[in-house]
Amino acid sequence: MARGVRGPTRRDIIRSAAILPVVAQVRTRAPARAASLPVVIASANMKSPTESGGLNAVRKAWEILAAGGDPVDAVVSGVNLVENDPDDVTVGYGGIPNEEGVVQLDASVMDGRTMKAGAVGALERIKNPSKVARLVMERTNRVFVVGEGALKFAKAHGFAEENLLTERSRKIWLYWKEKLSGKDDWMPAGNEEEKDPDIRWYIEKYGVEDFRPQGTINCDAVTASGDIVGTTTTCGLFFKIPGRLGDSPVIGAGLYVDNDVGACGSTGWGEGNLRSCGSHTVVEMMRQGKSPEEAALKTLERIVAFAKDNRESSGRPKFQTVFYAVNKRGEYAGASVYDGAYGSTGRFSRAKFAVADSSGARLLETAYLFKKEKPSR
Repeated sequence: MARGVRGPTRRDIIRSAAILPVVAQVRTRAPARAASLPVVIASANMKSPTESGGLNAVRKAWEILAAGGDPVDAVVSGVNLVENDPDDVTVGYGGIPNEEGVVQLDASVMDGRTMKAGAVGALERIKNPSKVARLVMERTNRVFVVGEGALKFAKAHGFAEENLLTERSRKIWLYWKEKLSGKDDWMPAGNEEEKDPDIRWYIEKYGVEDFRPQGTINCDAVTASGDIVGTTTTCGLFFKIPGRLGDSPVIGAGLYVDNDVGACGSTGWGEGNLRSCGSHTVVEMMRQGKSPEEAALKTLERIVAFAKDNRESSGRPKFQTVFYAVNKRGEYAGASVYDGAYGSTGRFSRAKFAVADSSGARLLETAYLFKKEKPSR
């Protein structure tokens, strides 16, 4: 220690311990997973304990790549399956609306071959925002179009306006409004409402304590020749402030692709990822020689360290963030803050991601920083 510089006192250490997160308890350090090219990775997007939208997406994307198709076609076609699926209430058609009951969608696309990108934010009444983001990339010399401008752009390119709010999502939104406050004009409809199959489905899947989960799908691919592309699409934070944008449509946060290095996308707490430019940070760490898993975990540590406004009283993070990373050699990883989550019934769901290569499509467990503690009942 330099002369004249006072070291931390015992009081300083105790005070710091009260505000800093608990040291990461578990961090899986497996050898870098490598795939034969082409390879596609994505978020799991579990519709049920046995159904994965992400698995369908990577399978579709890999089939297009294996047949010699364009990689942007591949990843966008993959996530379109999820955008079009009303049973995935986190993306596209049937997505959970904002606090006013309006579905607003965000998406980004990036092509490592050209380093061009396109994104749309707060897009209403268009089912496939990933397709519109791609057109922003390919038909303009701009990157990001939002709100009414994004809708006009989509309509100019032949997209039809549609009502994206399904009956299920409408019921869930009303249930949330009724439960929001005991002092507003909305009253709960009683226990009968919670017997509704759609409300019951939502509670069993997401619980009642954390009634505002985030949901997104990211999909990244490396072709047989080593070209890299990616896309991320979402309906964003459930019941969000109208016009709120998270990380998903922001190049460098929810998605980043560099053809010389690799790609990374994310799901989870968007605000934390925006503060860290998370996906760009992961790719830059891979550029420095870190494996996809190491780069993703190091970036998660950085997010946890500065997220002082989003912690439990114990210092542990209150949020989940997951990165999906792949490098030019086809080495890939999923990495998360927590190893999984407990549902309202107490069942634990392990955090996973999807991958497809010549060995087939499959779900794998993420590396992680913390083990999730079972909530006390």
